[in-house]
Amino acid sequence: AEYMGLDRLRSAREAELSYLTKQNDLELSKSKQQAEIEVARYKEMVSCIGQDTIRAIASAGPESEVKLLQALNLKSTLITDGTSPINLFSTAHGLLGRTIQANIPGSGDCDSD
Repeated sequence: AEYMGLDRLRSAREAELSYLTKQNDLELSKSKQQAEIEVARYKEMVSCIGQDTIRAIASAGPESEVKLLQALNLKSTLITDGTSPINLFSTAHGLLGRTIQANIPGSGDCDSD
């Protein structure tokens, strides 16, 4: 009677192991197919845009960033690479200081005589 219980337990464990193995194989196959799709999509995008265009975008520099920001009608921006800390108090004071000075009569770059 004890051996029958052990046999039943062993067959249940074998069935569970077989199920998990098949499930893992399916998940692996799905991941491989998704990776192949992403690689094909990336290659297609690069071929559509062209390597020269991508190179030009990467090396365009700050002038194109300024034009892009102007095209988006942004008045001021703060762009950082995320590695350098920014003192927002002094940054805000600098921006506010320029705004306040611009609104004070006689404190501009031009003389209005």
